[in-house]
Amino acid sequence: MKRFRWIAITPLLHILTITPTFAQKTDRFMGETVNYDEAAVPSYTLPNVLLKANGQLVKNKKDWEKERRPEIVNLFKANVYGQTPIDLDSATYVLTNKVADAMGGKACLKEVAIHIWNKGKQVTVPLVLFVPNNMRKPAPVFLLINNRSKRNTDPTRAVKSTFWPAELLIEKGYAIAAFQVGDAAPDKKDAYQHGVLDQLFPELLTQEDGMKAIGAWAWTASRVMDYFETDKDVDAHKVALVGHSRGGKTSLWAGALDQRFALIFSSCSGSTGASLARRRYGETVSLINKQFGYWFANTYKQYSDRVDDLPVDQHMLIALLAPRPVYTTNATEDRWADPPGSYLSLVNALPVYKLYQRLVNIPTEPPPVNTPIINSFIGYHFRTGIHDLNLYDWENFVRFADHHFGR
Repeated sequence: MKRFRWIAITPLLHILTITPTFAQKTDRFMGETVNYDEAAVPSYTLPNVLLKANGQLVKNKKDWEKERRPEIVNLFKANVYGQTPIDLDSATYVLTNKVADAMGGKACLKEVAIHIWNKGKQVTVPLVLFVPNNMRKPAPVFLLINNRSKRNTDPTRAVKSTFWPAELLIEKGYAIAAFQVGDAAPDKKDAYQHGVLDQLFPELLTQEDGMKAIGAWAWTASRVMDYFETDKDVDAHKVALVGHSRGGKTSLWAGALDQRFALIFSSCSGSTGASLARRRYGETVSLINKQFGYWFANTYKQYSDRVDDLPVDQHMLIALLAPRPVYTTNATEDRWADPPGSYLSLVNALPVYKLYQRLVNIPTEPPPVNTPIINSFIGYHFRTGIHDLNLYDWENFVRFADHHFGR
């Protein structure tokens, strides 16, 4: 197993060295060299998360909330994820199926059609929700942004997947819900616009800084939150948002935009998720724009080959979640997602959590493999295995939620 050693250069800049190094230090992908060598990570300076546009430093929570936080949100909108609509005409929620004794009587299944209207057009997003029976009060709920097949969230439970272990969550006293990203914006470069974008907000498709697929998925997560606020069986004040890979990028952005989400979990989210762009390790801004440019605003492409000019980096996205708890993960066989750079985002978000005097037990050095950080407002684990969302991840998400929800 590789051992990691962290060297602090400044309070807001860290460099990681790894000993021993991986045998394969580079690869080729889409015509570019992919770096897997810590010695080849360039020197970089991160934007100061507490430095306001006027050149003054944030002094307290009020400064952060009234000035710096909105600045950072707007920078991410303008340069990375795109502008997000605020208004819509209306939404209704139709219960299309209910099974009161699902899972052998342990849960109630609700399938809900979320109908959203804007300017005479409509989009419907199906939601699958299981709520534990015999609860004395509304249940806290985990919501998965499902970027995989709907088979993973089978409401009949004929198919059970570790990607969405509904039975485990019900046993632990949590409701569990999911929507599939394709119902909001298909995850294809030639079809992403068919849904939320072309039906409800077509003007965004012609804006250079208009949101694309990830923005549409994040926006849809908030529409599910709107529904939760109407369902007496779930506690809308205790909603944990979960995403893996591209869904993990989305959960971080959705959590930044919508502070109603109480906990945010991001699994193996990598480039433009939890990992620092300026490290140029694994998947870079250039590579992600080449392959998945339809996830982001067109303006993001201008930074493909000049990432140091980007006015934000991903530690600032983590900081936007403060003071709420956030938990990210990495896997030993997922160098593409830059585990060292993902951990550094957490470390460099600390100044904002300190403004709120939140207890953050994130050490300078990362924890050993399979040693989760739970009793902290920033949680993390680096597990053995591949790029995936599995039972180990979910079990620790529940532990983290138990800690913060006082269960």
